[in-house]
Amino acid sequence: MVERAETGAVAAETSVVPGVGQRRRGWVIAGVAVLLGGVLGFHRLVPNWPGRIGSLIESFLPWGGLLVVVLLVVALVRRSAVALVALLLPVGVWVDTFGGLLLPGEEGDGRELVVVQHNVSDENRDPAGTARALIGSGADLVALEELVDPQVAVYEKSLAADYPHHVVRGTVGLWSKHPLSGEQVVDIKPPSIEEGWSRGVRAVVHSPYGDVAAYVAHLPSVRVGVGGLASQRRDESASLLGRAIAGESVEAVVLLGDLNGVAEDRGLRPLTSQLSFAESGFAFSFPAAFPVARIDQVMARSATVGHIRTLPATGSDHLPVVARVALE
Repeated sequence: MVERAETGAVAAETSVVPGVGQRRRGWVIAGVAVLLGGVLGFHRLVPNWPGRIGSLIESFLPWGGLLVVVLLVVALVRRSAVALVALLLPVGVWVDTFGGLLLPGEEGDGRELVVVQHNVSDENRDPAGTARALIGSGADLVALEELVDPQVAVYEKSLAADYPHHVVRGTVGLWSKHPLSGEQVVDIKPPSIEEGWSRGVRAVVHSPYGDVAAYVAHLPSVRVGVGGLASQRRDESASLLGRAIAGESVEAVVLLGDLNGVAEDRGLRPLTSQLSFAESGFAFSFPAAFPVARIDQVMARSATVGHIRTLPATGSDHLPVVARVALE
């Protein structure tokens, strides 16, 4: 009798413990889901210290959707109802934040410019081929960064027939099918960078739909290391560029550039607080071999940036991005 009782107790224990463990795991998944939803929805509240962790999280926010899928699979395997219900939160937040980017975008009314933004890389071994690829986009404006000798001369020669108007200042340039005027350097050099660093230019594009002040910029690079995200110089440069655009007298503005940051990154708030960006399309542009983020941006004022997409790879470590900009 004692042996039977002990056997029954063991059986009871083994039958109950798995159920308890399963419920606990379900609550753990639910907790992670709620935390993920909170980060997606309230990422601005995440402190930016230490290591600018807030900006780092914001750089990869769209990939939160992949984490949702992983949690969904685990919840289904565990057959956890509470986890599945909790997952409704991050799913809803992600769709509200990024769902629109999956849509094809609306057709414009004809008052629009097609623009291309491309960091061509100072190590590009085929600048002529890169130029031909950009010409094939049919863009009205082409903005290039990392223009260095002797490559810049190749771009000028290759693009001349299709883009008779252009300006190059420092390592950035703008090519246009429409006349340009008011070309000038835009000083976005952080104080800690040595003299001779020039990565900003501005020109007025005299388009068929009115004048547009076009800015081309290449903000300083950021690095991710054990200390977090090193973006101080990028943030300082973004502030300088934001001030220049805020003081722009031409109402319509388009900013094209390698901003070394995604639109959600708080470090670019001096720009995104006054400029709109793409309404549809993810267009992850970097790195070209396996793009994980769009750091090549098209932004505008008194204009709407429609669908944005990438073009096929060139000789650069960035993918070109092309977008339609509808003028108001």
